[in-house]
This record gives sequence, C-alpha cells and structure tokens, in this order.
Amino acid sequence: MKADYQILVVDDDESIRRMLAAVLAREGFQVVTAKDGEEGLALFRSHSPDIVLMDIRMPGRSGIETMSAMLELRPGAAVILMTAYADLDTAVQAIKNGVFDFVIKPFDLAEIGLLVNRAYQMREMRREIGLLQHELSESFRFDRIITSDPAMQALCDSVARIAPSNATVVVCGESGVGKELLAASLHYNSPRAHRAFVKVNCGAIPEGLLESEFFGHEKGAFTGAVTRRTGRFEHADGGTLFLDEIGELPLSLQVKLLRVLQDKEFERVGGEKTLRADVRLVAATNRNLEEMVAAGTFRSDLYYRLNVVSLLVPPLRRRPTDIPLLVAHFLRKFASAHEREIDRFDDHALAVMQRYSWPGNVRELANAVERAVVMSTGTTIFSEDLPLAIVQATRQTPPDDQSAQKLLKELVRGFETRVIVQALERNRGNRSRTATELGISRRALLYKLHEFHLDDGECANAITACE
Repeated sequence: MKADYQILVVDDDESIRRMLAAVLAREGFQVVTAKDGEEGLALFRSHSPDIVLMDIRMPGRSGIETMSAMLELRPGAAVILMTAYADLDTAVQAIKNGVFDFVIKPFDLAEIGLLVNRAYQMREMRREIGLLQHELSESFRFDRIITSDPAMQALCDSVARIAPSNATVVVCGESGVGKELLAASLHYNSPRAHRAFVKVNCGAIPEGLLESEFFGHEKGAFTGAVTRRTGRFEHADGGTLFLDEIGELPLSLQVKLLRVLQDKEFERVGGEKTLRADVRLVAATNRNLEEMVAAGTFRSDLYYRLNVVSLLVPPLRRRPTDIPLLVAHFLRKFASAHEREIDRFDDHALAVMQRYSWPGNVRELANAVERAVVMSTGTTIFSEDLPLAIVQATRQTPPDDQSAQKLLKELVRGFETRVIVQALERNRGNRSRTATELGISRRALLYKLHEFHLDDGECANAITACE
C-alpha cells in the first residue's frame, strides 16, 4: 500500500519542496521534506524513508555526498537525484554508484510521478520476493520433514550440520525417496537461501544440448543459436545448483564440470570470454557411482571432487513407521487441492498401504493417495479407491479353500462396510432411513454396525434397547 510508504524530499528550494510534497501526497504517499543534505541525512536516519528524491546542488553537503552517506547506512535505499543538465555526467556516475535513477531540471511532474512509482513497484517486488524466500525457508525447515524413522531423523540432523557450509554434496537413493527435498533443504537453510536454487535433470536433456544448458551459448555458436543464452551456472551464481541423476552425465561433459568445480570458471559454447560463477553444487543419483567409476563410465577425479559429503536416503519400505504419517499428510494436501471433504483412510485401506513395498517410494505413495482422493465418493477412503496394482500386490494367494473363503469374507465385509457408511452419510446418520434405503430392518443395520465396529458404543446401546 502506498500509504505505508514514506518519501523524503531534499531540496534547498522551498517552492520545489512544497510542490513535490503536494503532488506525491496526492499519489497516496507519506512525505517529509528537508532543506539541505544535513537535515536530509538526519531525517533519513530517524524516519527510514522508502524513497528519497534529492537535489544534487545544495549548500553545504551536496546531494552526491548525502546519497553516499545514505547508501552506506542502507544499501538498498531507492534514491532519485534531481539535477541540472550541466551535472548530467555526475548523475550518470551516481547511477554506477547505486543511485536508483535521476531526473533533469526543469522536470515534468508526470516524469517525477513515473520514477517514484517505478521505485515503489521495485521495492514492493523485492518485499514480495523476500516474503516468498522466507516462506520457502520455513517450508524446508528440518522439523517439517515428515518422519518418525530414526535413520531419517539422523539424516536430517546431518543435513542441518552440512547446510551452512559450501561443501559439495552427493545425495544417493532410489527414485522417489525425496532426494530433491533434501537438496532444497540444504539450500534454504544455508547463507545462500536468498539466491537461486537451480535444478537440472541430467537424464532428461539430450546429450547434444547439455553443455549449452550448463554453460550457455553465444549467438551463432551452432545451428539454431539465434541469440545469446545464459546457462544454469550463471543463473545459480551465488546460489545452489542441483544436478539430479548426475550418473547420466556423459564423459565429455564430466571433464568440463570438473574444471568448473576446481576453478569456478567456464566459457559459453562458441564464446572466448572466461566467466566465473560462485555456485554450491548438490548432486543426486539413484545409481552406484563407485561401480560406475570401476566400470569406466564415471570419472574417478570427478567422483572424488563431488563426494565431499555423501548422504544416503533410505527407501520407504525400510521406514514403515513413516507410511501413516505420509498418508495423512498427502490426504490433507490432495483433499484440499481437489476440494474434497475426505478425512480418513479406512483401517483396511491403511493396512494395504502399510503392507505394500512401494518400489516408487514417496512419489508413488503421493500418487496413490491423490488417486484415492479423486476416486472416493464419501468422506472415507476404502481399499477399493486405491490403485488396483497396489491392492493386488498386497493380496496373498490363498493356499487352500479355507483361506479362499476367509479372503472372500474380508472382501465382502469391506464392501458392506463401505455401502453402509456411505448410506449413513447420505441420511445424515439417521439409522431408520438408512435401513429403509438399504432394504434391511433397523435391527439388522444395528447388528451390522456393531459387527463392523462402526460407532461401537452407540451401536451397542441401540442393540440392547431393541432386545
């Protein structure tokens, strides 16, 4: 809101101060004024204005000197200088020294309005980026990683210790275990959190384009290179570059990656100028890099350069206590995303989820929960809502007729439970109307509720009353 923004006008001409104060107040800003650099600097310290509009030529402390002092106190301050044409060179130099912009006297009030509004929009954008960065940092706090597994908790402790450093990290684990989540946690809990977190999937980019993707290219470097393009290393300067599936990287590019890690220097494809980038590298792989080194498909020097810190994420099947926690988390997430009022998994459905081996790990579990949310017709998810492959994989083949009968009974019971629960929901819990809809007596319905442990206490009282 403009009303929350304060502008400081510094000019030795009282008529200009009054005019600018009136115009900017009409724009919705708060305005304070100062007659010279000394007063302007004092107000800058006491009021912390968001934008400063200041003349260059003033008695005593000049606008340039005052600007320098202001930017020393608060480097991000937006200072707009007002200058006569004769001081144009001075104003241009001030731009290089950090001033936001300048306007030449005599100026058009519309031009002043445009400049001030542009400074306001830039500050709003920076504020919103700051809020987003804070939200991201909060999202990737270690205490928000969903786990009760001791091995995963120990892994999170390790990540917390590693995050503040610049150490290169390799995250190992099967597909879908959450390697990218750990990489993001490393970034957003580090001093680099305010800079970019850039992701590259090495296995998803054609080999011929990988070098350009990493380092960029100059115009005309190859057919189709119609403009200059900056690469991922430049985008990640000051931040973190996450190379997913680094085991897919061809040997030709492994050499160039090694050079960047060692010297922090590279050239764009087709370029001669050597560029530098301060990048922290986090790599991930679902392959055994040591075996690849032994087979000659991964350079040993690159492996040892990357493998400063190695983290191994255990697969989901080795941390079964995490399954109910993750199921509950994804149920809330996808029920909200699809605007469904679903609050629980049926006990049998949850047991199916816990018996399954989850070869696709957390990613597969998330997809299964989302599918169940979409397929469910009530407020409870039943095993019938789960992907058929998961249900079938957890169903043991009965060795005899007795086991087959038991399995059939379980399936029938599950179906009956679902039908009764949905009928109760439609009838807002009214047992008489529910029994009528199902074509059974009220007493029979109460026995079913008692048998299936649906609202045990209330059902038991109702059954006793009917006897």
